[in-house]
Amino acid sequence: MAQATMAAIPGLRETYSQLKARMDKAVEDFRKAMAATRTGRASVHMLDSVTLDYYGSQMPLNQIAQVHAPEAQLITVQPFDPTSLGAIEKAIRTGDLGLNPMNDGKIIRVPVPALTEERRKDMVKHLHKVLEEHRTAVRNIRRDGNDAIKKAMKDKKITEDEEKRGLDEIQRLTDDEIKKMEELSKGKEKEVMEIK
Repeated sequence: MAQATMAAIPGLRETYSQLKARMDKAVEDFRKAMAATRTGRASVHMLDSVTLDYYGSQMPLNQIAQVHAPEAQLITVQPFDPTSLGAIEKAIRTGDLGLNPMNDGKIIRVPVPALTEERRKDMVKHLHKVLEEHRTAVRNIRRDGNDAIKKAMKDKKITEDEEKRGLDEIQRLTDDEIKKMEELSKGKEKEVMEIK
């Protein structure tokens, strides 16, 4: 239903596809931020934000090492190049994740301490902040779409009825994308507050 209206109007087809792609990208970015958020369990995604200087360029950790979570409270990092162990350990330590890696010469073990109640509440606040940032991004995309539709109307590329349908559809699309993010956030919040 949603795609049929705006995508069927020749003057709005490209606007619709651009808006949909931008909103999907915002939701996907939010999904990645949620995956990287720490819960009470170890997850390989906790180290997604770690980058390090590797032969002169900034590389994500998961491209220069195998990252595993063999236990609920442990992450292991095994570099493809053993000479990079020290750099990886330093990057994890300085990554502002509150983790203290241990290097045994072959593999890096990263114990994931259990979260305190206070830390859990801080993480939930952080989740809400990230959610609000992404909601705002989706609303800005909606505004851009509304402006494009109004401009198409002003340039006489579409009729008034098509303008109204287009604006309504953009609002529905915005509401759907925000709802997806809110559901993801609720699930992650429950996961963070759950004591293992």
